[in-house]
Amino acid sequence: QVQLVESGGGLVQAGGSLRLSCAASGSVISISAMSWHRQAPGKQRELVAIISSGGSSTYADSVKGRFTIARDNAKNTVYLQMNSLKPEDTAVYYCKLRMLVRGTSSFMEYWGQGTQVTVSS
Repeated sequence: QVQLVESGGGLVQAGGSLRLSCAASGSVISISAMSWHRQAPGKQRELVAIISSGGSSTYADSVKGRFTIARDNAKNTVYLQMNSLKPEDTAVYYCKLRMLVRGTSSFMEYWGQGTQVTVSS
């Protein structure tokens, strides 16, 4: 019924930039919070940034000032602009959308498939 497609990951040198996208398609009625998470090898998945339906955002301390989360409600898409990348940003990045989907009666959380970001030193 609903599909989340992530794109934009890749290999970049330290100091470089990448822009991740996550688009929801299918029977989406409404989306509230949108967020990005990451998981490095051997580590737990952690919250990177979250943006509310009203547009307010919160960031992990490790990415403040370097990453920017944004959303396009018309396209059911969330973005993560990543600047000044560091080797410690290397991880699989996942989007998570809290959505109301046709055929259900409450908001639920849906995860993207993940996209690899590798930052070389």
